[in-house]
Amino acid sequence: MKIKLLMTCLLGLASAATFAQKGELNNAQSEYDTYASLRGQKVAALATKAAASIQNAKTSIDKASTNEKTANNPLTYALKGAIYSSLAVDDSVATTSAPLFATADEAVKKAKELDTKGDNKKLIDAANINLAQYKLTAGVKDYQNKKYEDAYKEFDYYRTALPEDTNAIYYTALSAANAGEKDPKYYPLAITNYNKLLTTKYSGNARVYLDMTSIYLLAKDTANALKVAGEGVAKYPTYSELRKREIEMALQSGKQSEVVGKIQSAITNDPKNKDLEYYLGLTYSQVGDAANARADKAKDDATKNKEHTTALDNYAKATDAYKKALEIDPDYFEANMNLGYVLMRPALDIFNAANKLPSTKQKEYDAAIAKSNAQLDLAKPYLQKAVDLKATSVDALTNLRNYYRAKIDPAHAAENKAKAAELKQKIDALGTSGGGK
Repeated sequence: MKIKLLMTCLLGLASAATFAQKGELNNAQSEYDTYASLRGQKVAALATKAAASIQNAKTSIDKASTNEKTANNPLTYALKGAIYSSLAVDDSVATTSAPLFATADEAVKKAKELDTKGDNKKLIDAANINLAQYKLTAGVKDYQNKKYEDAYKEFDYYRTALPEDTNAIYYTALSAANAGEKDPKYYPLAITNYNKLLTTKYSGNARVYLDMTSIYLLAKDTANALKVAGEGVAKYPTYSELRKREIEMALQSGKQSEVVGKIQSAITNDPKNKDLEYYLGLTYSQVGDAANARADKAKDDATKNKEHTTALDNYAKATDAYKKALEIDPDYFEANMNLGYVLMRPALDIFNAANKLPSTKQKEYDAAIAKSNAQLDLAKPYLQKAVDLKATSVDALTNLRNYYRAKIDPAHAAENKAKAAELKQKIDALGTSGGGK
């Protein structure tokens, strides 16, 4: 009888110890719940209560974590992850927050492993959000300090913790792209994340295509840069920066005819799209500029003449396209400005050539100046309209100033000189104040 009584007492003691440890786990849960309900409060008393509760929760979870009865309980790990991750996020000092983060990270991994039934999903998710927030904050700081490789690692953890968060994917891609300038191994990592972003409904996907072309160009992969640009333009046909990038790359790769064909095909399907007509004009005008640049470098007259003819042909095609854009929208700023430019450019070539004639060729000079003036007058309405539409555009002001500088009109010479000087003052003022194009 005495033996049985002794065993009963021992069992009673063991049950009391187990209850005590479960009490710590329950207390940790209760204190954490209190903290979670008060977290972020601006009222001083409530903020103080939240801080006390999370510390009490830590004390209890530490005790529960060291007791063999509760140490391997999935709830213990889930609570520990939630509590320590909260402490890490709330701690702004890296040296003290880092150990808290590491403990939370390990606890969450163990909680996920043990919680096969998903009983502690809410706690694990809360801890995940805290861990992601911690890495996001660290990543932003590293990115701002131009520590792009470190920022990539921080953002990649953030992305792994919250794989559906489009900002997480974007920040990871962006930091990898910047890190690639120092170490090209990061370029493929940037492309991988950008491609993930394109499978989502991220609002900035038009810009993503542009960023991807930049990365491919930095990696000297023009073929993929053109491919991505084409895909992006097909999805976002009115995104001007991407369209311009495609045109520039196509010209550099000798594939301008492909771009022209794509734009013409798009116009056929959408004949009232002013932007498509504008981009067609832009393509032709850039081909013309490239031909003029080659003419300037040519060493023989035959090549010079051939390239100038190519330039004039393309400027004429650009003129037609820009005019069609203006038929749709007479106040289209870019179309007005560029049309004025392509009409004026041949006049400037004639003007410059006339000024190189010897004094003995006065008749040829007069004929050239008359031809230049006539061409300039065709351009003036569009040059002036561009300035009227956007008086802060340095490009528009410069084009109009060039008109007045090139116009030879003895009867209005002083007036034209004054207008050119006035425009120069405006251009200089905008350059000082940072005025836009």
